[in-house]
Amino acid sequence: MVCNVTSLGLYGVAGYPVSAECALSGGLPAFDVVGLPDAAVKEARERVRSAIKSSGFDFPVSRITVNLAPAGRRKAGTVYDLPILVGILTAGGQLPLERERDSAFLGELSLDGRLRPVPGVLPMAVAARRAGITRLFVPADNAPEATLADGLEVIPVRTVEELAAHLTGEAPISPAPAWRKEAVPIQGPDFSEVKGQEHAKRALEVAAAGGHHILMTGSPGSGKSMMAKRLPGILPDLTRAEALACTEVYSVMGLTSKEHPMVARRPFRSPHHTISAAGMAGGGPVPRPGEISLAHNGVLFLDELPEFHSDVLEVLRQPLEDGQAQISRVSGSVTYPSRFMLVCAMNPCKCGWYGHPSGRCSCTEQAVRRYLSRLSGPLLDRIDICVDVPSLGYDELSGNASPAESSEVIRARVNAARAVQTARYGPDGPACNAQMGPRELRDYTKLDGGCRELIRGAYQRLGLTARGYDRILRVARTIADLDGAENIAVHHLAEALQYRPPEHLRA
Repeated sequence: MVCNVTSLGLYGVAGYPVSAECALSGGLPAFDVVGLPDAAVKEARERVRSAIKSSGFDFPVSRITVNLAPAGRRKAGTVYDLPILVGILTAGGQLPLERERDSAFLGELSLDGRLRPVPGVLPMAVAARRAGITRLFVPADNAPEATLADGLEVIPVRTVEELAAHLTGEAPISPAPAWRKEAVPIQGPDFSEVKGQEHAKRALEVAAAGGHHILMTGSPGSGKSMMAKRLPGILPDLTRAEALACTEVYSVMGLTSKEHPMVARRPFRSPHHTISAAGMAGGGPVPRPGEISLAHNGVLFLDELPEFHSDVLEVLRQPLEDGQAQISRVSGSVTYPSRFMLVCAMNPCKCGWYGHPSGRCSCTEQAVRRYLSRLSGPLLDRIDICVDVPSLGYDELSGNASPAESSEVIRARVNAARAVQTARYGPDGPACNAQMGPRELRDYTKLDGGCRELIRGAYQRLGLTARGYDRILRVARTIADLDGAENIAVHHLAEALQYRPPEHLRA
């Protein structure tokens, strides 16, 4: 007898339906799993055998063949344990499955028949809903996450015995209630703790309001990393669509939990400069998302930017433009979402003191140029805002000046500016000004005579590229939104021009 049980698999961060075809036939006892299974899937044979016996069922003494279709796509992980068990017991007549034709099963089995959670449940639940599946059986710990895919009846299962009682009608399992987002207080360092650096804090506010990439340059101890770590406190709230997109990536990586199944705050990722290109962009024998995908809809902070390997920095170029990372392998291509805000910090030279009034720099001009040459022109041309962070004097640090603005106050202005952008572009348009395309630039960055004269002179003197020109217009649009202005004025454009890279970076 052959029994088909619907399950789901993962490819990248997208789910797809999988059919577990289980056949019992005569011959010498054997248990084979086919359909390009990896080692974890093959080991399901022992977990399923032990779970069946531990749950009070008879393990069939026959030839068992399990085919995971589509057979041409590699299957990975422990998610197929439960559908294989259900298929074997149904094919042997020990479980009825007639009432579950539109249901899917997934989960890892322990040897005593308990179900353990598996990663990637949210994208698989979304795929189940799109495939017309109405009921999804998942481990109880995965149930809150699965309910985030609206339109599914999620059945939380704790043990094989509990599942069997449900399928036979003896003790039906109640569907899991839809998980409701909780109010998460903003915790962490606050901008009120940062003394001085008003120009840099203003640049970070503009970057947060418009989703712009930013580079901070300054000597050691000037506060670059300190301010970057306070950036999450002023980022705008996640929309539900953005939160679900982030959660899918984190779910695939196994970074969600039953207590917090949804990503509630914008991600902040800060990889070390020794990271590899594959660690940054994603990849591996079984492709997995990298840091740029874990920073999707959030911040990717690269401290000591020139210390990163050149190949690592160059893999950022396509994601910065397209908002996605494509990993190509012999077995196929995987596309990961990677729409992030790039925040970088760097010293002006190897020793860190180039241009400092104290004259402490010990680097030669050649050494400075060699240090800065690690950053390619095309990468710098994709950064919207460059700001210098000077060292503070003794009086600024020790003075009893009034406390600086708190992150809450700045965040209110950022949220107001982002609300203007959401209303302007609509649900199908760009999420923020940094994502404006040619049509939006044409419609929403119209300049009057004074602005055109200013930008014309800047274009000629600064040697702007077409990308640099568009970047200045996007930043000016954000500054106008923070100011509550309908149109870009001359002072908005002038402030945007201040955020050009300094001469020693453009050289």
